[in-house]
Amino acid sequence: MRQEANGKAQTRIQKEKTARIHTAALSVFAAQGFRGATLDAIALEAGMSKPNLLYYFESKEAIHTALIDKLMQTWLDPLRELNDEGEPLDNILNYVKRKLQMSRDYPRESRLFANEILQGATRIQHLLSGELKQLVNEKSKLIQRWVMTGKIRDVDPVHLIFSIWSLTQHYADFDAQIQAVVGADTDPYPDAEAYLTTLFSRMLQV
Repeated sequence: MRQEANGKAQTRIQKEKTARIHTAALSVFAAQGFRGATLDAIALEAGMSKPNLLYYFESKEAIHTALIDKLMQTWLDPLRELNDEGEPLDNILNYVKRKLQMSRDYPRESRLFANEILQGATRIQHLLSGELKQLVNEKSKLIQRWVMTGKIRDVDPVHLIFSIWSLTQHYADFDAQIQAVVGADTDPYPDAEAYLTTLFSRMLQV
């Protein structure tokens, strides 16, 4: 995000326009991917001129980077909250629930992230091999302690996290497929939450 040369923070209007650009870019990137998205399309979606957009972001890459950085922080928050307080199984089930809620509430963000992974993740590799890897390693050690102390069944911690990601983000990334199967007027999330709660409970409960 561009800042004024004197280093002053953005004004209220500047913050509002930046947020509008983020929202517009999210729609365009989620629908067309990074390669298909253009500054013209983002400006049109945001309802502003391209020169005005370029006042706030110098390139398509800069907008994309800002979106991904913001998305990663939101995406990692539920995993950060996985801790040693309370019952381990309850902690894991709460993480599953939070991830499923995020798929329901942030489907475009999920698809944006999925598109990046499918394209090789070249623009976000530093985030994946840095902050994400570090957090997964930290939480895997916590899960392994629960296994070693007999609080949950023996399970590979990393692949447990992978399976939670897969089974929850599926509902955002494959929304069109789900609607085709269950019907566009059916909310799949209540049944999905009940199913996943049962699945992980039976897998992990001692």
